[in-house]
Amino acid sequence: MGFNGCLGYDYNPEDKSITINEAEAETVRLIYDLYLQGYGAYRIAKELTRLGKVNKKGNVKWTDSGVMGILKNEKYKGDLLMGKTYTVDPISKRRLDNHGESNKYYTKNHHEAIISEEEWDKVQDILKSRYRANENVSDAERIKFARKYAFSSMCQCGFCGTNLTRRSHNQDTKHKKPVWKCRTATNKGIANCPHSKAVDEVVIENAFLEMFNLLAENFDDVLESVLSSVEETLSKDDSTEKLKRIEKEISSLEKKRKKLTDMYLDDKISKEAYDDKYSEISNKLDKCEEEKHLFSDCVLSQKSIADKMKLIRQKLKGADVLDEFDRVVFESIVEKVVVGDMEEDGTADPYKLTFVLKGMDDRSIPYARDRYMNLCEKAV
Repeated sequence: MGFNGCLGYDYNPEDKSITINEAEAETVRLIYDLYLQGYGAYRIAKELTRLGKVNKKGNVKWTDSGVMGILKNEKYKGDLLMGKTYTVDPISKRRLDNHGESNKYYTKNHHEAIISEEEWDKVQDILKSRYRANENVSDAERIKFARKYAFSSMCQCGFCGTNLTRRSHNQDTKHKKPVWKCRTATNKGIANCPHSKAVDEVVIENAFLEMFNLLAENFDDVLESVLSSVEETLSKDDSTEKLKRIEKEISSLEKKRKKLTDMYLDDKISKEAYDDKYSEISNKLDKCEEEKHLFSDCVLSQKSIADKMKLIRQKLKGADVLDEFDRVVFESIVEKVVVGDMEEDGTADPYKLTFVLKGMDDRSIPYARDRYMNLCEKAV
């Protein structure tokens, strides 16, 4: 089995069987119950720590990754999946996660279950709905998830420099409104970034519209400059060729490493010579893999940008004025948004929004919240 310890079960190395540990199983059932009630892994971890529950290592401190590992483990419904990892090399015994490089074997009803199959399946459905697979992943390459909101990873606190995070505030008893808050103030307390304030999402959208329409007079020239700059950058990017070269180098190094292992197993080289050469090749492979991921991301981004160029031109060409917020327009010209700033007289303006534009000078909208409120009053 290769069993290495699992909360809720005791392992017998003699007959390689596992039996339920009732004291630990109680914690496992609590984790599943809380998750089915709507708790997230982070909140469950905090609750387990507060209750003083002990994990398999005897620690009271719980993490969200530890909770997630328990929620995903098929052993809790009585099944067993073997072959989750595989041995890369018989000499070093280095193991990696198995993504299809080796066979896997699944056994149903292998041992006594702690969680019913129905409960386990419900948890997996919730996990899938909360953490969707990235549709952009291809050929086993992993890339970053697409930004869910227009301002995700785009807004930066002007006081401490961290990114802003999206939260929901109660507007009244029935409605909630999205706001963007400094991550430092949210996670560590407002005392760690005292000047920052929560900024309504609609305030940022309105400030962008105001800034955009100020550019309308000479926007055709600005637009051409921006798009030409992007296209010129794309034409000079040789990431595709670099990716092909690095893939060939990786293939060559893997063949060398395999040949080296065969030579050692055939007693053609000494253990010392094998270890030295194997370490050298492995280090080169690690560096090549890092470069491969970098170039893969560049190629995917390059393709994505090229595909969007026509759409951006259609959206922006001749668009003298925007009546409502458009994400495509926003992302095509804005590099980031700096939220908050210190004035020359030393006073803080937490609602000053500075738009760092691509290929253009920065544009700032001071007191963005007051301007939005005035606009709403005029509309009424």
